[in-house]
Order: sequence, then structure tokens, then C-alpha cells
Amino acid sequence: MIRLAIVGDIGSGKSYVAKQFGYPVFNADNEVAKLYRKDKECYAKLKKTLPSYITAFPVKKTKLFNAIMANQNNLKKIVKIVHPKIRKKMNIFIKKNKNKKIIVLDIPLLLEKKINKKNDVIIFVDANKKQIKKKLRKRDNFNPKIVKRLKKLQLSLETKKKKSDFVIKNNFKKNSTKKSVKVILKKILLNA
Repeated sequence: MIRLAIVGDIGSGKSYVAKQFGYPVFNADNEVAKLYRKDKECYAKLKKTLPSYITAFPVKKTKLFNAIMANQNNLKKIVKIVHPKIRKKMNIFIKKNKNKKIIVLDIPLLLEKKINKKNDVIIFVDANKKQIKKKLRKRDNFNPKIVKRLKKLQLSLETKKKKSDFVIKNNFKKNSTKKSVKVILKKILLNA
């Protein structure tokens, strides 16, 4: 099985690019959202750790954002609770898809948390900063300060790019992104 790992900046279009490969995708952001909506154990741990912010189930992102804005360390506390659960879900996803030729991992802190394996094919999604900002502003609960704090947890874009096997330039035009994915996929399958 070939593991493709999609990395890049917040809002660079990683999830869109991940889907274009046409193989099973593990999307960590979607899994985190599900945890906040459905996992009572996760809620209990968050409530115990951040009692003045987390007061009701399901966990609301706005409450988490308030906690993060109040104190940068709260973000680390949240990651400490959420990350092991996401890793477990990822392992289940990998086992479930073990007979697939390729799987795609769309995990924001993949390199930072050393989730990647030596043979993973790392693909960096490169996008224009102005276009990213424009896209992020359209998100429901966009908060530039939260984005800044989240970026503090991440490696620099230069480091991510250096560690990558391929770079996809995402200009947010569907056809050119699909073409880039096809070219990269062909190279990966040839080398497999």
C-alpha cells in the first residue's frame, strides 16, 4: 500500500487536492469535527481541562476558539486530548483500507506529530497567500488570530516543502489542480 500524505498551509486546499487522487482519504479535520459532535468521553476530558469554556455537549468550536484566544497553552491542552483519538481513528482507517493500492492522509500536523512513515509520499500543496486569505475569510467561523495560533504548532512552510516528494501548485482552478494530481499519480504508480 502506498501512503500519500498531503501537507501545506492552512487554507491551501489540501482536502480538495486529497480528494482528487480518487483513493480513500483520511481527513483529520472531519474526524475532529465528528469527535466534538459525538464523542462524550472527549467532551468529558475537554470539560475537565477547560471547565470555564466547555460547558455543554456537543462541543462548540466557538467555545474552543474562546479558550485558545484566552491562552495559547489551551491549544496544546486540546491537542493533547484530541490527537490520540485521531491517531486511533487513522489506524482503524489504515487497517480497513489495507488492501487498497493507495490511501491518502490529510492530516494537518502529520509531520509535526511524526505520524508519517519513512516510505510515505509527501505532497506539498503550494498556494498563493492572498488567495488563501480570501478563501479563509469565506469560512464560517474564520478568526485570523486562531489561524495564527494554529500556525505556531506547525513547521514552517519551507520545512514542509523541503520534506516533500512533490509540490502541487494550487491556483484554486479545478482543471489545473486535477492535471497536476494526474501527473504526480502517474509518477508515483510508475515508481511503485
